[in-house]
Amino acid sequence: MTERSNSAEHSPSTCRGVRGATVADGNTASAIGEAILELVRTMVDENGIEPDDLASAFFTTTPDLDAAFPAEAVRHMGWEHVPMLGAVEMAKPGAPGCCIRALLHWNTPRGPREINHVYLRGTESLRTAGPSRVR
Repeated sequence: MTERSNSAEHSPSTCRGVRGATVADGNTASAIGEAILELVRTMVDENGIEPDDLASAFFTTTPDLDAAFPAEAVRHMGWEHVPMLGAVEMAKPGAPGCCIRALLHWNTPRGPREINHVYLRGTESLRTAGPSRVR
């Protein structure tokens, strides 16, 4: 069994979820890529996330977005070693169309109230209580 350092530099980490959502300008690979990169970069910047601290990333798109996988664009920003998965979100009446959602599983010493969730391009209606960045 390996002994862990109790140094003040190393705080215990817990895997926390960081949520985000945005809307693509259309069902094209470039529109989907632009939207997801803006979202993920904002999530990373707002929380100080380092790719090596991510356990995984999960992306969903509404059924009207099928021209590209969001994970593909994110992988090209240097996340080759972050496990990523995508899925199709259910089509709920009244929900925003062309919507991309992200859930980053982040190993961090921060508590749940210290996480900044990010909602861009009119996705405020998806926002839950707690700190968030809305544009």
